[in-house]
Amino acid sequence: MEVVESIHDVPLQEPPGEDFSSSNLKWVKLRTADRCEDVALIRYDRVDAFINGECSNVQFPTRFHIERGRKRARGSLKQWKPDEYLEYRLYWCSFGPENYGEGGGILPSRRYRLNTRNRAARPQSMRGCTCHFIVKRLYSRPSLALLIYSERRHVNKAGFVCHGPLDRDAIGPGAKNIPYVCSEIQQQTMSMIYLGLPEENVLEKHLEGIQRYCGSDAKVDCLASQYVHKMGAIIKRSTHELDLDDQASTRLWIERNKKSVFFYRDAPESGPFILGIQTDWQLQQMIRFGHQNILAADSTFGIKRLKYPLCTLHVFDSRQHALPVAWIITCSIAKSDVAKWMEALLHRVHLADPGWKASSFIIDDATTEIEPISELFSCPILFSLWRIRRSWLRHIVKKCSNIEVQRVMFKRLGQIVYSIWNGMDLAVAIDEFLLDFSDQTSFMQYFKDSWVPKLEMWLMSMKNLPLASQEASGAMEAYHLKLKTIIYEDSHLGSLQRVDWLVHKLTTELHSSYWLDHYADESDSFLNVKEEYIASTSWHRALQIPDHSVSLDDDNHLFAEVVSLKDSSLKRLVWNPGSEFSHCNCEWSLNGNLCKHVIKVNMVYENQHLGRSSMSFQSHKNILMDIWNKPMDDSVDLDIANALMYQVLDQVQMLVELSNTSEIGVIVNGMPPKWGAKKARTNSFSKLQTVSGYTYSSRSRKRRRLLSRSR
Repeated sequence: MEVVESIHDVPLQEPPGEDFSSSNLKWVKLRTADRCEDVALIRYDRVDAFINGECSNVQFPTRFHIERGRKRARGSLKQWKPDEYLEYRLYWCSFGPENYGEGGGILPSRRYRLNTRNRAARPQSMRGCTCHFIVKRLYSRPSLALLIYSERRHVNKAGFVCHGPLDRDAIGPGAKNIPYVCSEIQQQTMSMIYLGLPEENVLEKHLEGIQRYCGSDAKVDCLASQYVHKMGAIIKRSTHELDLDDQASTRLWIERNKKSVFFYRDAPESGPFILGIQTDWQLQQMIRFGHQNILAADSTFGIKRLKYPLCTLHVFDSRQHALPVAWIITCSIAKSDVAKWMEALLHRVHLADPGWKASSFIIDDATTEIEPISELFSCPILFSLWRIRRSWLRHIVKKCSNIEVQRVMFKRLGQIVYSIWNGMDLAVAIDEFLLDFSDQTSFMQYFKDSWVPKLEMWLMSMKNLPLASQEASGAMEAYHLKLKTIIYEDSHLGSLQRVDWLVHKLTTELHSSYWLDHYADESDSFLNVKEEYIASTSWHRALQIPDHSVSLDDDNHLFAEVVSLKDSSLKRLVWNPGSEFSHCNCEWSLNGNLCKHVIKVNMVYENQHLGRSSMSFQSHKNILMDIWNKPMDDSVDLDIANALMYQVLDQVQMLVELSNTSEIGVIVNGMPPKWGAKKARTNSFSKLQTVSGYTYSSRSRKRRRLLSRSR
């Protein structure tokens, strides 16, 4: 914007048309000794045309009232400055300056209601709008008016849109006649709009929801149609950019969504940036599915492309799908910082459910600090292989063109991982691998730079921590891929370095997607969404493949073939079957993912005991053997260990029976009788007592005893 020093340098403008607005004018900065303002110069007889244009703003329809005004008579000044006024009027948006909404109030200096023109229809409609401008009729040139715009945005003091179609909290004058829309219906409608479903389909599902509460008639249908249309307009016009500055925009979002923020730190002197986000729905799912169940962390998403990496905490729902229940945006993995946001998250959960407790915690990065997890969650920690497996396979396929070499290299890397249990020298195994494939220079350079310095640390984590199953790894990988699809869309690549954009994507599109998936699954609606959700993990897709579709190499078990369900002439080849480091030639696997064919072949191998056990079971067996081999004297500690072991054994046996039966009554009937409390046992016999064949109640006996004493 151009900066001028004198009002004489401000050009006179004559916008075309009957009415015009601020967007039709070219504004300049007028710098004086004490201020710098946005100004424009027009003819005084066109001031009303400018006000009419400002009132006709499509996004912020309003009227402007005169908040303050002053006049001077001509000839009253003997000396004057170029910007002195003959008439001065301060025009304010009719939705302000008072705020009669939630958390608002009358201006402290306002003792009475101004009797001004063009006021808002009712005091309760004022929302603290700060939009206002000044019109000065110049003393030296009465035919001209100087426009000074102090605040062009229709926002409140907090910087949020406070009225008009872009205001998500706006309520019209006919609100009491609008049909009841519960939070579930509102979230359903918002989710469908965020996911880009046609407005006709959104309206159909919205009507089905509200008709459960208020029936169906023409008025309800009309109001519902208006509601959906308005909601769609708000969402389409909404933007992540609440301010041009990313830091200020993020603060504005946090100020407006305090209920969804469990931890925030942005002061450079206090430590690195940390933002913890958890919506009310995510809190409910964490309490529901996380209690006495598994938590998991996808810890390093966007470490190279985003401004700050994203960490996601998952729970596993009734279908064992990974469900995001908290997002943490931070670049710090320091123990003290991790402990702070974990403690804040646990405090939030315990406020809702004081007895909540996780049974275990899965990590996918060896650099993750496990001490805060052990101290705060007080649960065992498991390690998932999905990240290291995916990274190795993706780079092998990308940097090695020969598919035979790809298979052998991936198998050898798997053998290096298995070496943590068979006693192989890690340094020797790595040197042999680097020597045997020295001709694959591109991958070897990546492996030396990215993995050789830290490979021992990763392998020690795998050896010391129990390993997560393929089902859990597949669920975590499915979430990672869905997150990557939403975040790395081509149309948004220019916004990756903004935190407010990342927050907007997480809390709108990603949150809506998982909410709708879960709602469709539990309510048995949106059948196509439900089917896609069920089949979103490789484990569930593998369960759909029948055993007879898998044919094994009878000689050396070097490979297995899986016949496609859609095209029987198409066969997928799985090399190194029976291992987590199997290599399949399907497109999904060549992208580095754990495919359904690998999982299905491993299932068949497990059932037929053809190969080695899975790495998670191997880890479980080695931990038990380590405990068994530890010397222990014949003390009370041995009694405690036996009691805990049998308790765990009973729980495992009950879970196995529960998963293998189709009728819960069979298990319940087989349970031993459980005695109640002593008071409950005695009360059941104290109501009726029998003596010498005569039955009487204890209450009657007490009454007779009192009567006999009174006589």
